[in-house]
Amino acid sequence: MSAHQPEQPVQKIVHQGLRLDHDESRQRYSLWHGSTFIGFIGYQREDQLVTLQHTIVNEEFGKRGYARALVTMVLDKLRAEGAKIVPECSYVQDYLNRYPEYHDMVATQ
Repeated sequence: MSAHQPEQPVQKIVHQGLRLDHDESRQRYSLWHGSTFIGFIGYQREDQLVTLQHTIVNEEFGKRGYARALVTMVLDKLRAEGAKIVPECSYVQDYLNRYPEYHDMVATQ
């Protein structure tokens, strides 16, 4: 007799307790875990066109999936607003290669 373990569903965001703040005056979306600042995405916005310029995650949180969580949360928020994006940031460009479900958000040049 062998015990069969059911497969666990794969989740895109593995961190619990994350919060996305929008600081419109500084043109950034910031990622927080409780009261701890994790990182941010800087952007420029013209109406419904958002240029994602850079993704910065504090070094101590690097290589742990926080940048991916940040980009996912920002893209989901922008999609809900009906925005299109221009991915200037190399991390966002790489992310879009891994997650093609967001390709429809990229503005045609």
